[in-house]
Amino acid sequence: MFVGGLHRSGTTPLARAIASHPDVSGLSGTGVPEDEGQHLQDVYPKIRAYGGMGRFANHKMAHLTETSPLVSEANAQRLLRSWEPYWDLGRTYLLEKSPSNLIMGRFLQGLFPGSAMIVVIRHPIVVALALQKWNPRLISRNGRRHTSMTDLVAHWVLAHELLREDSAFLNRLHVMRYEDLVADPPGQLEPVQHLIGLKTPIPSDAFRKDQSAKYQEQWEAMASGRHLQRRQRRVIEQRFSEAVRIFGYDVADLSVSPSWSLT
Repeated sequence: MFVGGLHRSGTTPLARAIASHPDVSGLSGTGVPEDEGQHLQDVYPKIRAYGGMGRFANHKMAHLTETSPLVSEANAQRLLRSWEPYWDLGRTYLLEKSPSNLIMGRFLQGLFPGSAMIVVIRHPIVVALALQKWNPRLISRNGRRHTSMTDLVAHWVLAHELLREDSAFLNRLHVMRYEDLVADPPGQLEPVQHLIGLKTPIPSDAFRKDQSAKYQEQWEAMASGRHLQRRQRRVIEQRFSEAVRIFGYDVADLSVSPSWSLT
């Protein structure tokens, strides 16, 4: 099975929760950031080839599908050989997690027919604010350039629109909101349990509810902050309110979660 979602969307705690089930093994002891499978393989480009976090979905080549020439039995076996040393092969189900899986579901399904895709999404404003920790002021040592809040939200919208388009082609897909997950872990993990085929519930006691509070405070402060902050918030609200609402989010008020459906 594969777990996907943009950086800072909750993929790591979700993947760890699923992998804590006695019948599931996630990648561990890899020595790569967040035990992400993308860093262990050489079949498809890593997201840094497309600008890294907050940028990669902007590149058309990052959106891989079953039509990619990389889809082959040889490459499927090559990926497995890259990941197998870090799985407990005695477990029934094997899990790989990488942010780019969000827009690679059709590709991974093409390589591994019957595989499951679990995606977690989080409020785009929270994701954009959380990414500031790794957002260089101008340009980092590795060449990554500063990305504005507006561009980060635009990237979020594009990535999730690609997911919505791909969903019609994915046979075993489950998408959840991070906010719903932390509010009701057992209830949100139950569909994942059934999608995978687990006989017992997924452990759900490792999630915290207060992880977005500080970002909500930052966003509210921008409404009355410096001129550039006020302008940036106003531009984001004007450009993305409707696109974001489709996924069950309100740009003006982060505490509001309208009803939503991926399709």
